[in-house]
Amino acid sequence: MSIQLSSVANTDFVAQVKQAYQNKGLLKPYVRVRNNVVGDTCKFRYMGKGLANQKGTSDMVTAMNIAHSQPSATLANWNAPEFTDIFDQAEVNFDEKQELADCVAGAIGRRCDQIIIDALDASTPDASDIDLGAANLTMAGVINAKANLVGQGVGNGGLCGVIESGGLKGLLNDEKATSSDYMAVQALIRGDVNTLVGFNMVVLEDRDEGGLTEAASKPDAWFFDKQGIGLAVGIDMKVEVSYQELYTSWLTNGIFKAGAVVIDTAGQQKVQYTKTA
Repeated sequence: MSIQLSSVANTDFVAQVKQAYQNKGLLKPYVRVRNNVVGDTCKFRYMGKGLANQKGTSDMVTAMNIAHSQPSATLANWNAPEFTDIFDQAEVNFDEKQELADCVAGAIGRRCDQIIIDALDASTPDASDIDLGAANLTMAGVINAKANLVGQGVGNGGLCGVIESGGLKGLLNDEKATSSDYMAVQALIRGDVNTLVGFNMVVLEDRDEGGLTEAASKPDAWFFDKQGIGLAVGIDMKVEVSYQELYTSWLTNGIFKAGAVVIDTAGQQKVQYTKTA
């Protein structure tokens, strides 16, 4: 049974219950997704670069010997269940099942994000980490990340930057990220930063799932290319609500089966900054 239900079980409770704000999954649109995976592992195919070679008259052709690999994502099963006792439900004037359905969807969406973040954390990018030391995140840090990715041969399409609220504060305090003289979107007025130098910017809140790895107020922000990360989905997120007679309760359950892996280590850049600066 939901431990919060009894505390609000009174007839004077406001009918319109405000669901606690929760972001649902944010990162899935920015990675390569393979759906309907059967089994517990999924292999993504990676093909390296080729180098054209000069051929003289009557010479035999020389193969480029392009590197091939199959990075493997391991899928895991995830559930987000909660019970609603039918008798407690009768004592409140709102539908807790619907509230729980929204809550469960948020839990699964955030778990999907964490699966992707964990895959990034487990990788070793080709480009060295950018450490801004005691400074907060600035446009200079984002530009350096973009330059490093371009140097690795990453194009402009499908780029994503994942930061947290401290990094957002740093960018909003940076005139180059907020001034209309520099940016088409006046981020300081809007209170957000949606795109910067080709990156779709995603700002994560503090999360019980873990969120971005952080040590001594220094988060690991990630800037990456969509084609460099694979998300394998065996069962896409769905929410089920069913009545359980043995418990005289409604069961709201979210189901998700997925795993992620970095496909191309040239497509990621880690940036560390001090969010309290």
